[in-house]
Amino acid sequence: MSSSSRRRRVIRTVIGLAAVLVLSVAGAGAWFYHRLDTNITTFDAGGVATERPPAPVPVTPGASVPVNVLLLGSDTRNDGNADLGGGDEGVGHSDTAILLHIYADHKHAVGVSIPRDTLVTVPSCRLPSGDWTKPRTNQMFNEAFTVGESAQGNPACTQNTVEALTGLRIDHTIVVDFKGVAAMTEAINGVDVCVPNDVNSHNIKLKKGQQKISGQPAVDYLRARYGFGDNSDIGRMKRQQAFLSSMIRKIQSQGFSLPTLLPLADAATRSLTVDEGLGTAMKLVDFAQSLQQIKLSDITFVTAPWRFSTVQKGRIDLVHPDVDTLWQLLREDRTLDGQATGELPGAASASTAPATSEPSPAASPLTAEQLATPVTVVNGVGTDGLAGRGSAAIRAQGFQNVALGQTTGGRLRTEIAYDPPFKAVADQLAALFPGSRMTEEPGSEGITVTLGRDYHPTATATAGPATGAPAVPFAASAEPTGPLPTDVPTGIAENSRTADTDPCSNLT
Repeated sequence: MSSSSRRRRVIRTVIGLAAVLVLSVAGAGAWFYHRLDTNITTFDAGGVATERPPAPVPVTPGASVPVNVLLLGSDTRNDGNADLGGGDEGVGHSDTAILLHIYADHKHAVGVSIPRDTLVTVPSCRLPSGDWTKPRTNQMFNEAFTVGESAQGNPACTQNTVEALTGLRIDHTIVVDFKGVAAMTEAINGVDVCVPNDVNSHNIKLKKGQQKISGQPAVDYLRARYGFGDNSDIGRMKRQQAFLSSMIRKIQSQGFSLPTLLPLADAATRSLTVDEGLGTAMKLVDFAQSLQQIKLSDITFVTAPWRFSTVQKGRIDLVHPDVDTLWQLLREDRTLDGQATGELPGAASASTAPATSEPSPAASPLTAEQLATPVTVVNGVGTDGLAGRGSAAIRAQGFQNVALGQTTGGRLRTEIAYDPPFKAVADQLAALFPGSRMTEEPGSEGITVTLGRDYHPTATATAGPATGAPAVPFAASAEPTGPLPTDVPTGIAENSRTADTDPCSNLT
């Protein structure tokens, strides 16, 4: 055989081996991704409200926009979680809730902890049967997750509740259980935390001091409420914020390459429930990689401004106007001191923002008791988002007890029906809806605003999936509702920490 023939045979052999190697690697990679994808549990988008806050519009076509991610920690004991959390199987609760706002520049982020005991309005939510509940006022925030009494929880209902509360459109929702926490911390070889004192309470034992934890100890650290400080859920949220900061620091130190992220994704996907937009391993990895430019010093955790409730003992009320300012800052994609990072079109500056997006009532200011009057907003036209905009205008005036009634249709003129004791409040609402007709309805125990074709809001909410879900009011319009601060409001500053804060600081 000539030397040239031998060279051709060697070349063919090398090419063949290379092809086999490439196919083997590709096949293994495809198998791995398929395994991760089959691990992931997604929740049905059919439970997401049809009437939602509008999606942000990019400054220019193709430009980045803010991303809002709702992180929920489920305390379900099903599917082996009882081995880590103790207790019996049953209905899952969302005892941890963090709304993560990633700014349009993808270089800044704010994580807002919402106390589980916060009294909120839980809007209409879908049950496993397909039926929809009626809105309920003065409910604990974590009860939204229990609607339908499923061990897996109801992430869509909690998402609807957060959108109604904040006026922010949630792009993604992620639910992690005890097994997920244990697996992810083990996948990154532990997280550095600080335990402020020895803990031996409710079957949880932790030693004082800085230490690296993973698996069961990590679950215990995040769950523990008693044995720290005043045994409050607020203190527990501070430790959860410090834990997440440390976890982010660890992931950043290891890098955002596939060899680092895929084992983490493998661990996470076995215990995650996500929306369909994050329903594959590569979508999760791509999302994680999109955050790699955010520095620890540019991540802020804040607990929504709160106080102990005056309505129900042991519960939490959000503090106004500080919490309203917080939601407005995030809707306008501004930092907590009112600065723009990736300004959205139409966002007014702090010095030029109008007082409200709707006309203000001309009458005397209402009392706190009057502002607690039950107000039901009905879409009397059928136009998607109309009742949500009307609800937003009413909430912008300080009303706290606003719910949505069933859509009717065919109404030409807006009508305000009121129980006679609430006439002064109805008069205030009439100023928001010029030309509306006032009707007494004795015994109605509140006020019903039925919007007609004469109502023209300044903008219309973006409708969600066409699922047949009842519309759900959201708390505020996407337009400015008042002047923004030039520094951080006290109620926000006192409840904040940056991700690079000393891990032993302010933990109780």
